[in-house]
This record gives sequence, structure tokens and C-alpha cells, in this order.
Amino acid sequence: MIFEIKILGTGSATPAHRRHPSAQVVNYNEQLYLLDCGEGTQIQFLKYHVKASRVNNIFISHLHGDHFFGIMGFLNSLNLNGRTETVNLYAPFPLSDFLTHMLSISNSRFQFHLNFIPTNPTKHYVLFENELFQIETIPLKHNIECCGFLFREKPRKRKIDTTKIDLSKIPFPDIKNLKNGLDIAVENGKIIFNKEVTLDPPLPRSYAYCTDTMYSEDIIPLIKGVDLLYHEATFLNDMLERAVETCHSTSSQAGQIAKKSGCEKLIIGHFSSRYKDIEPFLEETKIEFPNTFLAKEGDLITLPEKVSQSVYEQP
Repeated sequence: MIFEIKILGTGSATPAHRRHPSAQVVNYNEQLYLLDCGEGTQIQFLKYHVKASRVNNIFISHLHGDHFFGIMGFLNSLNLNGRTETVNLYAPFPLSDFLTHMLSISNSRFQFHLNFIPTNPTKHYVLFENELFQIETIPLKHNIECCGFLFREKPRKRKIDTTKIDLSKIPFPDIKNLKNGLDIAVENGKIIFNKEVTLDPPLPRSYAYCTDTMYSEDIIPLIKGVDLLYHEATFLNDMLERAVETCHSTSSQAGQIAKKSGCEKLIIGHFSSRYKDIEPFLEETKIEFPNTFLAKEGDLITLPEKVSQSVYEQP
């Protein structure tokens, strides 16, 4: 089952040095989920050949412009391209007023239903759920209310090894019991032990998106042991005072959170526009957490099944 993250925007505040404001697309089981929608996000969709029409759910972390100024243009283009399916927008409540006002002053309306689900960035809770995975909020510490998003795959049922058992002789309810990890009794009274006729399912995978936040160990219990962590690193270490002042993190602080959370892999981004060269971010972060990568626009991160190490591709 596909679990991929496409990086569309890695900058902060303003577009600079060919870096765009925050935006990522999570592809889970061929369903696309948009995380943040900074200015120019729809251009990035076109550039990297991501189909905007496949996005049904949009998640906005907070209401600083570099995380949502692209949303009106994105939704308007969906409308102009004939969208009729519902779009679910998860965001802080004031964004609803913003969109309503924009539609009003432009004498516009969408041909599709925009289902607005207000978030509570101060609470940790399950925001979205289906039979395969769930998305939880991660309260972050910023200068306005802000939350990250945790994609957590649900445990799958066990797979029956058909080389070990003839399913044609097993009643359907017992097949379900085997998939659920139970032993079963057949007609002659013999017990068929689950572990002897089933295979372990792939381990659940997880991805934590932690954008604008100052250093905070409060998030560590929520992201403990995730396969992949995206954590902002707006400033290099020598700008620690500025990071504290603006409620952002430094490169080393991102690495410390990754190390203390026990995550498998760290991606850093949200780089300040003051930096043209971002390689020093990687150097500083790796001192704290060696398995670190820079987020670069167009990059694809794949979380493969049955292996603990992510595959990282660059275009």
C-alpha cells in the first residue's frame, strides 16, 4: 500500500532562493492529502505533475500567510476545472470567514461543496479517520495557535498462508477469526493455531508533520517512534535568540527532538529566506541526529512496507 510524501514548499515567510512557502502532499493508498497551502502551491502541483483533482482533504496548520495564502487560488482552480466532488478543509475556524469574504467580494461561488471542519490546535485528538489510518493533531508552540499532523496507519489483519491450510474447508466466520489473530477449532475438534497458518501483516507506518514551532519536548510523547518526522528548522544555531523570539526552531533543536522521540528518519525544512545555502542546516542537524535529510522541493519520500528504513528519492 502506497505511503508517500511529496515536498512542494520548503521556505518560510516569503518565496526566496527558488524555495516556496510550506506545502506537502501525502499519498496514502492513492488518496492525496494536502498539508498546508502557501502562496503558489497550485503552481507546484503543475510543476511536479501532481493532480490537484485527486485532493479531497486539505489540512492547514495555522493562519500565518506562508501556510494558507495559496488556498483561495487552489480552490478556485479546482472550481474552474469543473470540480463537483466535496472538498474537506480542516483548518482553524477564522479561515472560514476569510474564504467567505473572498467569495463575497469577488461575486464568486464554488460548484462543489466545501466542507469546512474547524480544528482545535491546542488539543491532541483524532481529526480524520478511515478503516486504514488516522490523522491526529499535534499541538505546537508558536506565536499563534498551530498544530502539526500525525498520519498513523492502523494495524492490518493477518494474512492466511494458503500453502498451510485449505480455505475451501474452513467456514467463512473462522476465516475472519484467523485474520483477526484467533485460533479456531475444526469439525473433528482439532485446534488450528493461528501462528501456524497465518503470516504477520506489515508493521504500521507513521509520519509526523511538525511545522512552525519553537523547541518543545511536549510533542515527544505524541510522535514517539514515528517512521518519519518532518520538523521545522527555520534558523541555524547562531540565531537561537531570534528563533526563541519568533517561536521557531534551530537546526540542532530539530535534531534533538528527533533523537529524543526515537524516530527513524528526520526531514528538516521551513528554512528562513535569509539563507541561500541550506547545506549548513544539514551539517548542524546531523550532529544531533545523523539520519537527517533536507526537504527539497520536488523530493519524494516513500515509506515502504515491511522495512523500517524509508526510501528517499530526489528528482
